[in-house]
Order: sequence, then C-alpha cells, then structure tokens
Amino acid sequence: MLRFIVQFLVTCLALWLAAEIVPGVGFSDTTSLLLAAILLGIANAIVRPILTIVTFPLTIITFGLFLLVVNAATIGLVAALLGGFMVDGLWAGVGAAIVTGVVSWIAGWFIGGERRD
Repeated sequence: MLRFIVQFLVTCLALWLAAEIVPGVGFSDTTSLLLAAILLGIANAIVRPILTIVTFPLTIITFGLFLLVVNAATIGLVAALLGGFMVDGLWAGVGAAIVTGVVSWIAGWFIGGERRD
C-alpha cells in the first residue's frame, strides 16, 4: 500500500512539474491535479499496455521512440476524460511524457525498487 501512495505522490509531482515546464499543459486547480494522477495511474495500468502491444512494430522500427507517443496518448486520454487537466496537442503531450518519465525515473533511482533474486 505504501508503494502505491509513493507512486501517486511521484505522479502528482511529475504532472505538476510538467505543467510548470511544458507550454500547453495545465491544471485548473489542485483537485484536478490529484484526479489526473489517479486517472493516469489507472490508464498506465490498463490502456498503456494495450497500446504498447498494438504499436509494437512501430516501436521496433523507431528504436523505442514511439513509446513517447504512446505515453503522450495516455496523458492525452486522461486530459480528455478530466475537464480540469489540459494538454494542448501532441507536442505538449510528448513534453509532459518526457517530464513525467524523467521524474519517475529519478524517484525510482532514489527510492529504489524491490530486489528480485
């Protein structure tokens, strides 16, 4: 349970930072930020794996760079479902995907994962 809470907080931080850095990404209020983090977690668990499998040939051809588009589409889906979260176009979504990915990677590096032997 603690791992989910930490992941939720990291996602909140990443989305907030994306809204601060990336033009075209924004929130109307704090509640929208919290709901966007929850919806993004659900979308990453359900929708993103399906999109990754469907777009696997493009991912291979582009040496994995198409995963940025998949992540941007997932963030765009959350923005479409949630009125208080705005993503203005593909490039804003790609920027938000890069920021959230980097923040999650750094947090994972600091927090560390479970070792599996």
